[in-house]
This record gives sequence, C-alpha cells and structure tokens, in this order.
Amino acid sequence: MRLLGAAAALAAFVIAAAPSGALARDRFDIGVFAKIGPPGQPEPVAIGPDDRIYVGTNQLGHGDAEAPSKVFAFSQSGGLVREYVLEGQPLDRDHGIQGLAFDRDGLLYALDRSADPRVVVLDPASGEQRRYASFRDVPPCGPAPGTRGEDCSDTRRDAAAGPDYAVFAPNGDLYVTDIDQALIWKVPKGGGDARVWLTDARLESAYGPNGIQFMADGRTLLFANTASNPGAGNAATGRLYTVPVQPDGSAGQLTQVWESRPLDAPDGIALARSGNVYVALAGASQVLVLSPQYSELARVPGDPAANQREEIPLDGPGSLAFLGDRVLISNHSPIRGDPASWAILDLFAAEPGLALHYPAITTPRLNLRVGRPRTDRRGRTRLRVRVTRTRAALRRPVAGASVRAPGAHALTDRRGGAVLRFRRRARRPIVVAAHKRGFVGVRVPR
Repeated sequence: MRLLGAAAALAAFVIAAAPSGALARDRFDIGVFAKIGPPGQPEPVAIGPDDRIYVGTNQLGHGDAEAPSKVFAFSQSGGLVREYVLEGQPLDRDHGIQGLAFDRDGLLYALDRSADPRVVVLDPASGEQRRYASFRDVPPCGPAPGTRGEDCSDTRRDAAAGPDYAVFAPNGDLYVTDIDQALIWKVPKGGGDARVWLTDARLESAYGPNGIQFMADGRTLLFANTASNPGAGNAATGRLYTVPVQPDGSAGQLTQVWESRPLDAPDGIALARSGNVYVALAGASQVLVLSPQYSELARVPGDPAANQREEIPLDGPGSLAFLGDRVLISNHSPIRGDPASWAILDLFAAEPGLALHYPAITTPRLNLRVGRPRTDRRGRTRLRVRVTRTRAALRRPVAGASVRAPGAHALTDRRGGAVLRFRRRARRPIVVAAHKRGFVGVRVPR
C-alpha cells in the first residue's frame, strides 16, 4: 500500500536466517525471516510452487528512489537464492511493485504501479519478462449512480491507476484492487487490457481497495479498504468487504463485514484454513486476527511497548502470506522509511493457510532429455528419456507423460523416466516426442 504517495526507495541487502522450525514457539511469536536492503521497502510477498519465497520492493521515496524495483527469491530458511530487476520502469517517475501472484506453472505476475501501470510476467527460471496486462486512468462515472463493470470509477475526483494487490480465480481471471481509483479490475485469462469489474462510492478514500483473497468457496472475494469514504462512516477507519463473483462473471452485492479502529489502516490480508482472517494493520503496526465471523481474536504485538521489545519492531506491515503454519509479514516502513525496519518477519500462527488458486494460464512447457541410443546386434534400439516440467525456478519430473519414437511408446514413471525399445531404421534420424498437456520434440542423430 502507498501510505503518503511518495516516490521510490531502494537500500542495502542483508540476509538473516529464519527462526529454527525445530524450536518450540508460542502462538503469535514473531521472528525475523530475512532482512531486506537495497532497494529496500519490501511490500508484496508470495510463495512460489518451487517453495521459494518471493518478495517485491515498492519504493516510496526512501533510499535510492531512482533505482528499478526488484524481486528477491529466498529459500525457506531465509537465504537469498536469486534476485531479478524489473525491466521497463520509467525511473524518473514514482514506481514500485505492489502485488505478486503465481500461476500453475510458476510464472510470477508482478503489479508495477509506475507511470506505465501494468502486470509483468516474470519467468523465475530464465528471468524473461513480458507485459501481461495494462491499467489506465478511468474517468469518474459522473452525477448518475455509479455502475459496475463499466470503464469509469464511482468517485468524485479523478486519479491515476494504482494497481495494488492481485489474486487469481480458479478459471484464470486475475482480480486486481486499485487503491487510488476505488475499484477492482478484472484481467481475463491470458492477459490484455484490464476492465473495471467493481466500483462503488463507499471505496473512495485517501487509500482505497487493498489486500484481496478468495474465500474458501472459491467465488467470494474478501478485500480490505484501508480508509473510508466519509459517506460510509468514519473516514479514519478501514473496512473489510465481501463481493461474490456471479455465475456470469459480474460482481455481486458489496457487503461490509468489519470496521477497524481509527488509523488502523488495514493493508494486506491472508486467510487461514480455519476461516480466521489475518490482517496487516499498517497504521497500528500490528497483525490483527479475526474469527470467521470477523470478531477480534488478537492483535500482535499487543501494544506499542511489546512491539518495541521485538528484534525488529513492526513498522507499517504491508503484505501477509502463509508459509506452512507461519505467516510471513513484509515490514514496509512506508512512512518512516527506516532501512533498519525493512525485513520479512515470521509470525507463528499455529495453523495452516487457505490454499490459493494457481490456474493454468498457458500450455505447460515440457523438457525432454534423451540419452544416447544403444543398438544391439539384432538391430534393436534402447533409448532412455526423462521428461521434466519447469515450475518457477525448478524443473520437476513429469509422471504419466506419453513418450513416443518410431515403433515405440511408453509412459514416464514417477521420476519422469521411460525406456523406449524399437527397431531402428538405417539412415534415418530418431524423432522422440513427449506429450502431457504440452508437447516437445527432440531429434536424435543416427
């Protein structure tokens, strides 16, 4: 979330080991997972299908404001594995990464809130990047009552696009909150121009729609509005809303389910499998735990004095993401911009998170490794093959893939391996193909 609409910040990179999972921990104990330095100001955090932790930087005028944003990949022990520089940002303007989401094949979708607001698809294996979707300034809807699903915002003032958080639906549609234009975008599966899916006058405020996630039914969205429209009540309080995705894909009724204390500033959210809701309170510098009925269960740390006793006190927490029975917290420090605060913290929730949706967006890419063909005296050829699939930065074996060569067919085992046996025709190359919701062919010389 952009608290104070500033520019961009980047600072020093240091890594701290995560607290040992072997040690007993009290519920809601907070530790340090990793410290973040240049470019600093971590905000989005997401867990990839390669079990790595990905963190984006959202610079707000602190540190090196002219540096490009980065995505850092960490191991589960908090060690830095790789870093990626986001390409194509206009560096002379405000910029930063505000949201991250993964698809089934481990491609990472990053929300870039720069002067050219967009979704960038990053391949963690190759580092390749491409534009997936674009956002734009839409005009206010005017004096008539605001309508949903049309390209206008139900607001009094005109503001530029501010893509903030993203979540995939099971069918591959991407829903993106816009913190500045009081709306939720919908990007169709496969990408392209985003369309206004929901806008409502109650969402217009200093800081509007923010963290978002699908609930357990897979069709109802829960999202935070960081502040409030005076017409909806106290402008200093934030709220949680639900809205269902209708069978025809349109937005259903917007319902308020919770209101914060003044200046809490709810930001990112994460849902537990139990139905509990974890909310990052950027203003209060706490993590709030709500019951499935949205009653308050706990605030962590309990008060400012307890917060100051932490190894790294919470300072404007932004995003939350479940990692097993822990909740990772991006310590964003959006107002103070303190490099000592820039870290990913680790809260022991003692319960697992609700699974996110990782839809199939593109045809998966299969990798086929073929050994050297061995032919006996009778002309029978034996060929070992192995089929893998790229998921994020790792290659995983593909079981049950159909592998063929002239006169031979086999299915891969759980390790992705298979052996083809056939009679080889002289003076012809061997063509081997593998298929499982994807295709790759390899030609093996004679």
